[in-house]
Amino acid sequence: MNQVFTLGAIVGILTSAIRLATPYLYAGIGEAFAQSSGVVNLGVDGIMLISAFSAFYVVLNTGNLWLGLLTAILVGLVMGLLMSLISVTLKAEQGISGIGLHMFGLGLSSLLFNVLVGTVKTITGFPSIKIPLLGDIPIVGEIFFNHSILVYGAFLLVPVAWWILDKTSWGLRIKSVGQNPAAADSLGVSVDRTRYISVCIGAMLAGVAGASLSISLLDLFQDNLTAGMGFIAVALVYFGGWKPLGIMGGALLFSTVNAFQLWMQVLGVNIPSDVAVMLPYLLTIAALAVTVNRARQPAALNKPFERGES
Repeated sequence: MNQVFTLGAIVGILTSAIRLATPYLYAGIGEAFAQSSGVVNLGVDGIMLISAFSAFYVVLNTGNLWLGLLTAILVGLVMGLLMSLISVTLKAEQGISGIGLHMFGLGLSSLLFNVLVGTVKTITGFPSIKIPLLGDIPIVGEIFFNHSILVYGAFLLVPVAWWILDKTSWGLRIKSVGQNPAAADSLGVSVDRTRYISVCIGAMLAGVAGASLSISLLDLFQDNLTAGMGFIAVALVYFGGWKPLGIMGGALLFSTVNAFQLWMQVLGVNIPSDVAVMLPYLLTIAALAVTVNRARQPAALNKPFERGES
């Protein structure tokens, strides 16, 4: 166990934690936009899967990483429009709609992978970019300033999302629709349009989350690549109190524990692998049990809006 607490291992764990937080940040902050408008999208994991495959397949056949990322975003947009149609326009129960979207993404990504690729293949994904000067700082530079552009983008998204949601009129409209859609409607705010846009923003960011796995962090695709990451991202929204900074804190907590269990296996620490894999999920359950009751969720969350209702 002592080998886990050497300087090299600690640096490796923290570096991995920064990388592993990337998909949770994209998906979690995207889901925060959707939930702030009053829509719970439990289909995040399915969106991540089909987007991850789409990005991987485009890069596998063209070698163009940016085209793969754009494809993932467009796939996320289509899935977001589908979720919006079902939950906002048709006013179906959001939880069931989201689970259906997840199953659709899981099944379609598996089918396309087996038909179009057939076996696990690797690609050359986004390379690490060492930030000048900052990347040369001992230890700190290696941990924070030597990652791919998608990793940097995930952390830059935090202040951008905070500014949009808390400091812009558009963000205030999103929150007003999530808190009191009838009042927002009476002031001329289109509840359905606001929710459509918010859900689609969330779905596109989930698409980027999926692409970050297949063409940046892992450089491959396989069946059920996300292994439930999308559901963890949804949980992180509750953990973070619907605030980007809180979501980032939860993502880093989860990714650090995940990196720790991976390094324990790499270093051959005498602990059953099944127990190690369970650690991040047990932490998530414990964290949610402690924090979720103290968080104030949007009042209209998971409630379809009918004009004329108070």
